Amino acid sequence: MPPPAPPKGGGSGVRSISQGAFDDLVRENIEDLGMDPAEALQDAIDTLTLQSVDLSGIVTCVPGEGGVKDNPVLRCLDKLKQLQSELKDRVYESDELVECLEELSSLCSLEGSGNAAVATRNGAVELICLFCGQIELRYNRALNASLRALAPLLNDMQSREQFKDCHGPKTIVGILDVSENLETLAAGFSIVALAATANEILKESFMELKIDDIIIRVLTRPGKQCIQSVYDAIRVLLAADDNRVVASQVYGYARRFAKIGIVVVLVESLHEGISSPSLVSACIALKAIAVNDEICKSIAENGGIDALLNCIDDSGAQGNKIAAKVCCSLLSKLAGSDTNKNTIVEKKGMDKLIMLSSRFGDDPSVLQEVMSIISILCLRSPDNAARAIEVGAGDLALQAMQKFPNAQQMQRSSCLMIRNLAVRNTENRTLFLGNGVDKYIRKARQNHECCKDAATDALRDLGLDDYNS
Repeated sequence: MPPPAPPKGGGSGVRSISQGAFDDLVRENIEDLGMDPAEALQDAIDTLTLQSVDLSGIVTCVPGEGGVKDNPVLRCLDKLKQLQSELKDRVYESDELVECLEELSSLCSLEGSGNAAVATRNGAVELICLFCGQIELRYNRALNASLRALAPLLNDMQSREQFKDCHGPKTIVGILDVSENLETLAAGFSIVALAATANEILKESFMELKIDDIIIRVLTRPGKQCIQSVYDAIRVLLAADDNRVVASQVYGYARRFAKIGIVVVLVESLHEGISSPSLVSACIALKAIAVNDEICKSIAENGGIDALLNCIDDSGAQGNKIAAKVCCSLLSKLAGSDTNKNTIVEKKGMDKLIMLSSRFGDDPSVLQEVMSIISILCLRSPDNAARAIEVGAGDLALQAMQKFPNAQQMQRSSCLMIRNLAVRNTENRTLFLGNGVDKYIRKARQNHECCKDAATDALRDLGLDDYNS
């Protein structure tokens, strides 16, 4: 595929500078303009910033005082370069290499330190990828330390492009394809997720290297343990998050995953119930994969709806808010299929959702998810709308809008649900108007910009002539 277009307003207005040029500017301020060192340094930073020069990765210190040479990131990289030049079995097995890699990982993980940018500018991505490609699997301490050192470096477009240019995807997939070490697998899939974030080219590279087959194999290995980063990798690979491209290929990737059997594997985690350590991750991954009606129905056919409704019941009983929300979110996606709508209603899904809302009645984020599902279930279905009112959806909407007037997204979900409950059901319209719900819809429209369209549509479909006023 062609390379992505540059982001809007990007690259052309940003200039870069080398470490040497920055040091020369500070030195000139001291020697030619008579500034004291601290003043000279700050003047250089201010001047370059005003000129839109990118200083990320520059060691901003006074030259001649040992600042650059004493920078711990550069010291660490120099030591790693020395070790890399003399790589032998004894180096792989040495504590020195592992300690140095772990020090780099620790330094680059310090939030706000700028250390990762310094490391990236000075060749860390290429160097660590070299280590990952050269260290044999039997030296898993050194290999795992290399993978952990690479992870905090992959935090921006520049570092991910460097990872691509030094054949990072091929190196990492090569490791994942043959490793059985749990720590290595966890670290390797973390790299996949970090590298592919907001980068369509790297997603494509991993998929061309058949990372999907490796994921299936890892998830189905005997005595499997939950590796969170595997699910993170699935989610990122299927996210259309690169705003440089007009049309993402992730829809096709999702169908590829479904074709090789990922649905069956992930639904198994749902069947394990609320106690499964992979339940939340599996729900998120399945939602990313459910890109069409066929896949949504496949999830249902493999018992996904039954498992989700059981998990929704159990999450409410155990007060597990996180599980409740992700299960509801996945159920919303599955409800987009008309066949699945009927299945959910027949299995008393609405009753379970109303019960969940009563158990989490003080949390608008859970109520929002519940109303979103009911809204989808009632879309173009007056029978489902009537059933929803019977189980208490109308009361839920009214009480939620009264109780949480400042919860913007929940207010919007309420408006959307009310509209779908009323649009093809005159009895429901009469009930809502009798309860005075239109007053709360108008308040939502007045107070929240995100509710304007949904509230106006709800008022119109309640049959009010003044719905625009």
